[in-house]
Amino acid sequence: MEVRVVNHKEHDPQQLIQTIERLERMVAIGQMLNSTLDLSQLLETIISTAAELVGTQAASILLMDERTGELFFAAATGSSREELRKIKVPLVGSIAGTIYKTREPLIVADVSGDARHYTGVDQSTKFQTRSLLGVPLLVRTRCIGVLEALNKINGEPFNEEDIHTLSAMASHAAIAIENARLVASLREANQRLSELDRLKSNFISIASHELRTPLMIVQGFASFLREQASGDMTSDLDMVLRGASKLQAIIDQMTNLNYLEAGLSELKQEKLIVQELIAELEEEWRPLAAAKQQSLHVNMPPTPILIRGDRGKLILAFSNLLNNAVKFTPENGRIEIHVILHTGRVEIAVTDTGIGIPKDELTRIFDRFYQVEDHLTRHHGGLGLGLAIAKEVIEQHNGRIWAESVEGQGSRFRVILPVLFEHV
Repeated sequence: MEVRVVNHKEHDPQQLIQTIERLERMVAIGQMLNSTLDLSQLLETIISTAAELVGTQAASILLMDERTGELFFAAATGSSREELRKIKVPLVGSIAGTIYKTREPLIVADVSGDARHYTGVDQSTKFQTRSLLGVPLLVRTRCIGVLEALNKINGEPFNEEDIHTLSAMASHAAIAIENARLVASLREANQRLSELDRLKSNFISIASHELRTPLMIVQGFASFLREQASGDMTSDLDMVLRGASKLQAIIDQMTNLNYLEAGLSELKQEKLIVQELIAELEEEWRPLAAAKQQSLHVNMPPTPILIRGDRGKLILAFSNLLNNAVKFTPENGRIEIHVILHTGRVEIAVTDTGIGIPKDELTRIFDRFYQVEDHLTRHHGGLGLGLAIAKEVIEQHNGRIWAESVEGQGSRFRVILPVLFEHV
């Protein structure tokens, strides 16, 4: 709202000086209000400044409670905020409610003669209101509350200049209050998200831990019985072991996700020979591929290739690539691991003759929990974490990973890592 500058011809020089000082003070207050996002501090500043500018004994701010549709006292000079918040002011039949609904300033010269005056406020605050000037707190076209100034100190009535002064103050205050509320809401939402994330991480950690022990017992007894069994019992126990293996894979991925979210930045860096890592992976995955009647072939140069990295995390990343290859390659399929030395970097490629990946899915497959297959009709298990984990591990090692595929003809996952030396 525009602030009216009083014509110096209508007033004496002293009054003109006071008006200029008041306007300068309002400019400074506007800057100060926009410099803080602490709502409590902001409200206290507004009411103390409003009382000072208009020359009143007290001031108060009432804000709209969107849940109840009533106004409540957010702050008042000389009063406890906790006590004020208990006082609800209805929109109908109250002075503040009238100002809120009409969105117009209102002067009440003598509240004792106005039936709309809410006497319960004076009783709670131990303050006697005699006269009142109230203006709406407007954010664009929306009213968020009311700013009130109570009892002129000099005993004079409120005038038009007081209306302009308090209205200008309210314009700055409304925007500052709204900004502070939005920031407070954002902080609260972030706190809730952090708490939910903590609860989720705790759940994954506890669930994976509690499931692992009974699963190991099932696998142990099933394996023992499988060695002793014959006939139809053999196929039944094979089914039990396959189901246990799937559950084990899910538990491992849950653990891996929790492990990653705890922080991949703490890498246990050491010098590693690529061929030794691949040989370790080959030893682990060859029996699993053979169980599906798949062939696993490894092609590596004889000269050792040295890199720096975290052995456990790199094994985890490449295990997820091999798990993906075994899972999506049918029986009698072929899986290959190729190690190729380039200038300053090494490429490890995992190739399969599986079902392939649609072209428009090639980048999305690295998103956490993303599944190429529809969750209601898919035939392959897993949580959609393996490739996401592999990507995060590789990138933490300053590497790159991407996929190449022709749907129905297999896939190739290519990993590039920096080498320490081309030859050791």
